[in-house]
Amino acid sequence: MGPTADEEGPRDPPVTVKLSDIADEAGVSVMTVSNVMNGKRAKVSPATIERVLAIAARLGYVPNIPARSLAAHRSHIVAALVPVGENNSLLVSPHTVAVVGGMETHLRHRGYHVLLRGIEHDDQVAQTVRGWSLDGVVLVEFPDEQVDRLEVAGVPVVAIDSYAANPRVVGVRSDDHEGGRLAGARLAAAGHRRVLFAGPPYRGMGVVGRRWAGFRAACLEAGLRADDVEAREVLTSFEDGRRLGLRLRRDHPQVTAVFATADHLAVGLMAGIAEAGGSVPGDVSVIGFDGLDLSAYTTPGLTTVAQDMPAKVAEASRIMLEQIEAGRGLDAPAREPVSLGVHLVERGSVGPPR
Repeated sequence: MGPTADEEGPRDPPVTVKLSDIADEAGVSVMTVSNVMNGKRAKVSPATIERVLAIAARLGYVPNIPARSLAAHRSHIVAALVPVGENNSLLVSPHTVAVVGGMETHLRHRGYHVLLRGIEHDDQVAQTVRGWSLDGVVLVEFPDEQVDRLEVAGVPVVAIDSYAANPRVVGVRSDDHEGGRLAGARLAAAGHRRVLFAGPPYRGMGVVGRRWAGFRAACLEAGLRADDVEAREVLTSFEDGRRLGLRLRRDHPQVTAVFATADHLAVGLMAGIAEAGGSVPGDVSVIGFDGLDLSAYTTPGLTTVAQDMPAKVAEASRIMLEQIEAGRGLDAPAREPVSLGVHLVERGSVGPPR
């Protein structure tokens, strides 16, 4: 009986595939291979990219990330930082998932890794930057007052959905005031004269504050009285929306339409209304915000103020890469914030008042 696999003795170490090996087989320069593998592909033809990647995969090429980082004086790591929510939750919001997932795709294609980290207090931001030698930081849905407090040395920072005044942070957001205005105008045009704004607690004119301001302004412009435009603080989750729907008739008996500041809050609200014996839009009309895929699969379909999520994620990724590759840290002023348009997607959740 011959020796088993464990008794065969030492094996030859795996062969290290070098960039020059790929270059020789592909018939291109080592620099071209390096550019392809590091995501710098703007000046490389699609056919060459495909050939280089196929050869690299067949040969089993594995990039030496520590060596590459030392040579470039970069870690090629960007952190996506998300505030820790209720019950230590992190990725509860479908919007947050879409943002983080989209940025990971964009940055991965340019040779960067995304580190996802939950943040419970301000100090953890600077600790994460130092501990991981980050090339950049993306703040996802941080309160404006927290963004204004942050001091992160030496790396570019992009904040998604932020109106913070911090001059070292680039904000990328949608036009939230216009989104609120579209929702208010649509409900008023349908004939509703007692409406409710449902969203999380807010201070100042951040994302939620601007949606409320736009909503209220449109309703008042359409002739509603100030007392007819109610507001209800509710956490942004499916379950909190459901709870609001269950007690909507008791707590807001005159309300015939609700604008929820997030699609998943609106979906939970619709479920609660149905569970309580009501109907949408027969008893209550509902409008959401975000334009997430799930809004098309409710019954009835959810009318929503849609953000251009792919554009927002692409713009945030582009700005981050532009600043990293320019070697720009917090010793230089950030560029102007970016605001993207929104539009109303009509489905079946809005009708005339009962």
